[in-house]
Amino acid sequence: MAIKTTCAVTRAQFRADAKPVEVVVNGIPMTAEVKEFSTGSLGWYLTGKTNLKVGEKSVSVQIGMNLTVVGSKDLPADPADGEAVPAPESPKPADAGE
Repeated sequence: MAIKTTCAVTRAQFRADAKPVEVVVNGIPMTAEVKEFSTGSLGWYLTGKTNLKVGEKSVSVQIGMNLTVVGSKDLPADPADGEAVPAPESPKPADAGE
């Protein structure tokens, strides 16, 4: 069984430090934007259209690309996500009657 990869950054670090990524498709520079996917994964997303040659003919192509940070789906939600973070459990007092 493959070992599960853990993510090297937190959600907060990704939000603070991730920058758009330049991707070149057939010599045309495009920009993949930083994205938090609905699945909970973090990464970059690129969509667009361009033309490519097939023989002597030009064909229109649609581009859709996800760059996903491996292991990011399993990161815990940050308080900034609007989800309540449970308070740490306090130790239970010892029962004086025991």
